[in-house]
Amino acid sequence: MPFKLLIIIPSYNEQASLPALLAEVKALRLPAAFSMDIAVVNDCSKDATVSVARKHIDIVLDLPVNLGIGGAMQTGYRYAFINGYDLAVQMDGDGQHPPAELQKLLEHWQATQANLIIGSRFIVKQGFQSSALRRTGIGYLHWLNKLFTGIHVYDSTSGFRLFDKKAIAIASENYPDEYPEPESIIIFAKAGLKIEEVAVVMKERQGGQSSIRQFSQVYYMVKVTIAMFFSFIRKK
Repeated sequence: MPFKLLIIIPSYNEQASLPALLAEVKALRLPAAFSMDIAVVNDCSKDATVSVARKHIDIVLDLPVNLGIGGAMQTGYRYAFINGYDLAVQMDGDGQHPPAELQKLLEHWQATQANLIIGSRFIVKQGFQSSALRRTGIGYLHWLNKLFTGIHVYDSTSGFRLFDKKAIAIASENYPDEYPEPESIIIFAKAGLKIEEVAVVMKERQGGQSSIRQFSQVYYMVKVTIAMFFSFIRKK
């Protein structure tokens, strides 16, 4: 039996980028070892995201209120857990994660059986690298995660991630709300999961607007530091 893979695409006001993204994902030809489904989690968008998604795929999880990226992703992982998927991959709805790069995550999982595999922009430093200011912040988060977990994660804000069954089960029950990518690394590390990175090439977002732009970089860093600290000291 092939491994059941669910591609989870959290989307908030992504009507511009979704059609091309979903067409690329559906056109993927994965190895025979995998069978793939696609789920869009519509986080109470104000545009036509939900209707665009329904034109292209069957699984659309339409949230009645806006939960933010953490709540949207937990919805997707909960769906994956309930429906018995072996693997789940987060692929952002803004088009930053080229679907063709998914093959690298799957190959790395087949080779390592890691519980969580993070697609990293900064291992070979190809493709879109974000702004210098954001790279500085990501470097700080790398140091912070190393301090709390002892693990080197160079692209801790990357949302391009593969979860195995153990990681899906944890995320379906306990997933951070505001800063899920860097904070969840601490949760998974404390649970004893094997966390690894693989080099991928990313693009600039193809539509919509990053939620981080709503806040100053300093404010974001202070908030995420506090969130990561409390995840570190919280009991398992």
